[in-house]
Amino acid sequence: MNELSANSMEDIQLLPQQRVTTLQELIESLRVADEIAAKGYLISSSELADLMDINPSAVTSRGKEWSWRNWVVSRVRREGNQILWQLKRLV
Repeated sequence: MNELSANSMEDIQLLPQQRVTTLQELIESLRVADEIAAKGYLISSSELADLMDINPSAVTSRGKEWSWRNWVVSRVRREGNQILWQLKRLV
């Protein structure tokens, strides 16, 4: 079963209130992403992974610039052993 089908099956099995809670958590994450982009904050790979709810290695393997939802994610510099990323809001 592919990931999309698996996620759809999980969503169907959630109670309505659980689905609403999941959406509220998503909206909060998107608001945080918007604030990070608007204020020009740089975030580490692990912070970006937390925001996206993915494994940190998945962030670094995507390359120097890529799109995520409503943002362009750009690798801007390395500080010590950390890669720092910047989010820019798409129109």
